[in-house]
Amino acid sequence: MLWSEHFEALACEHKRSIHNGDRNCAGSGTACHVRMRVSKRAGNERIVLLPGNHVSNLLSEAGYVLLAAAELQSRLSLVLNDLDHLRTSWSQLPRDVWLRDGGRYRYRRHSCFIHELATDTLAQTAHRAHWQPTDYNALHGGMERWFDPIEPSVASSVVWSQLLRTLGQVFDGAKPVTRWYIEAHQFRIDTAEGIGRPTPEGAHRDGVDYVAIVLIDRRSVRGGETRVFEAQGIGGVRFTMTQPWTTLLLDDTRVIHETTPIQPDGESGFRDTLVLTYRSQGFQAPLEQS
Repeated sequence: MLWSEHFEALACEHKRSIHNGDRNCAGSGTACHVRMRVSKRAGNERIVLLPGNHVSNLLSEAGYVLLAAAELQSRLSLVLNDLDHLRTSWSQLPRDVWLRDGGRYRYRRHSCFIHELATDTLAQTAHRAHWQPTDYNALHGGMERWFDPIEPSVASSVVWSQLLRTLGQVFDGAKPVTRWYIEAHQFRIDTAEGIGRPTPEGAHRDGVDYVAIVLIDRRSVRGGETRVFEAQGIGGVRFTMTQPWTTLLLDDTRVIHETTPIQPDGESGFRDTLVLTYRSQGFQAPLEQS
């Protein structure tokens, strides 16, 4: 299966043309509002996945969906002004002390939740370590990493619950399940010491069913191109998320993803994201804890 991409500019302050997935605007902090049409070929048949299709159906067909912030609000009924109240917490993330590359560029918090689909309820679990097998994370896999939990003012807020439950419903539409085991990661990658690496482990899968990558903020940086590849195939796409609340949904069983390093483009550069993983078969843990 071969994938091609076409980004349609809905609005861009600098009126730049968008070609071949490169949608960076001139000027720091300015974002293009884009939506995505994905085409795939199966033999002689060409199937076009139009932006108007249901998000769950699009995800099932393509293996990933890129939603502009306006689409997050219009399609998923999430109010951007309410979501914006969460953004200040990214300025209070502690440094990630587990980086094996010796870097000091990453800050993060981590908490776990369970989403019961029948009642559409979300509950935070007791704090637990983040663990991945080395099959999925060769750099940091195989060890229990304990991060500070997400602050109660965030994790207990109505809009946080709505965001996680709404995405859980989207994923349930693509793969019906009883419950989702959700790991939530707040990330800040900065350029205070030069290069910052959003994915130091390189192109990878997370060992879950679905992943949501939400851009929270991006300031005074260059780079940070997101790349999505078929896990079994040769196709792929690339793009740069620049507008807060742009959201990438991934079927982790079908695609591999990475984000390229960021470099400073002014003072105090950083890139903030929220990464949410959804797994139906419990949280990943060492075998003795399973």
